[in-house]
Amino acid sequence: MRTIYDVQQLLKRFGTFIYIGDRLADLEMMEQEVKDLFQAQCITKEEFQMSTLLLRQEASRLKDNN
Repeated sequence: MRTIYDVQQLLKRFGTFIYIGDRLADLEMMEQEVKDLFQAQCITKEEFQMSTLLLRQEASRLKDNN
């Protein structure tokens, strides 16, 4: 897993499509969904960690640009 697109594909495997219209809000919602999937033991620890890292990096990059 290397991109936000990969995180979206992970969520898609579980029927989750997120589009709010605000990129930062989308990233925050995706992070919450990933957390919920991990707590429900649907994804591995590695998938959880990498997804969270990617989402937080992208959110940080967006905040820095604004």
